[in-house]
Amino acid sequence: MLDLFPNEKITLKLPDATFEYYPNFFTKEKADLLFKKLLIETPWQQDTITIYGKTHLQPRLTALYGNEGKPYSYSNIVMHPHHWNATLMHIKNEIENVIQVNFTTVLLNLYRNEKDSNGWHADDEKELGKDPIIASLSLGENRTFQLKHNKKKDAKQNLVLNHGSLLLMKEGSQTYYKHQLPKASSSKKDRINLTFRTII
Repeated sequence: MLDLFPNEKITLKLPDATFEYYPNFFTKEKADLLFKKLLIETPWQQDTITIYGKTHLQPRLTALYGNEGKPYSYSNIVMHPHHWNATLMHIKNEIENVIQVNFTTVLLNLYRNEKDSNGWHADDEKELGKDPIIASLSLGENRTFQLKHNKKKDAKQNLVLNHGSLLLMKEGSQTYYKHQLPKASSSKKDRINLTFRTII
């Protein structure tokens, strides 16, 4: 277990992109409080997704919050944002104060158990512009997050995202890499992931 000061970061050693990991962005006590509030306050929804002509329920629950009602589209799903609430604005401000990036939108994912997942993808939708920066906050159960380079087979990493941690995916991250949160082989409780982004 890494014993780091709050907001101390680790830069992943991966080519062509910058990934910065803050293992203890929020203390356990604060992360516990935020997790409980978001679990209760969020109007979770489960959309359908079509893959290879077959329609399935997404293996997770989602919600979108953002500025000015700008929708966000991915995998043929169009989401319309809710207005920011006090909890999400607090988290947004805390992140922006540390990393000096302003975000307009947050996509929340609720992984209910070890069977919930998110397959290989890049956050490269046209609404996000060229080479977007994504800030990913994890609350609740620890889960393994995987990264792989689109062309360099040796450029890959598994990273356990722990309760209260922040992963910042910066320049090159969505251009040269894909990421996923696979199903887990052992029993898992609820995990909430917040991915902050900027819609242009």
